[in-house]
Amino acid sequence: MKKILFPIILLITGGAIGAGSGYATNFFLGTPAGATTAKPEPAEEEPGQFVTVPAMTAPLVLKDGKLSGYATFEVQLEVDESQVEAVTARLPFLQHAINLRTFKVPLAAGADGMLPDLDNFRRVVIEAAREAIGPDKVRKVVITKAEPA
Repeated sequence: MKKILFPIILLITGGAIGAGSGYATNFFLGTPAGATTAKPEPAEEEPGQFVTVPAMTAPLVLKDGKLSGYATFEVQLEVDESQVEAVTARLPFLQHAINLRTFKVPLAAGADGMLPDLDNFRRVVIEAAREAIGPDKVRKVVITKAEPA
């Protein structure tokens, strides 16, 4: 019984001493000059709107570079309302940039390699959007559907 109680008592005593010394330090020295407890006010964001990218078929490549199949993806991009027309006009360039990247990135997941890896595909779309549409124009990429083709 003593073997079990000693570590528990030691743990409780150490926690109490540590908490007490932290409180005493704060009481005598005060808070640091730059520390504040107030939360910064959130910046007013313009409401976003989703732009639908037409369905795309991408190769499912294994980590060793072999083709395991194809998958069809449906993607939506969240952009500012003022950017919707500009982004919609650049969608063909985005699709081209995605196609140039998908065969280089291992998108195959699962035991048989027939499931798409959504995280890698999302990264591919984000990188392609930065190149084709422009940096800081796309807020979020949402994959709404992914299925083996």
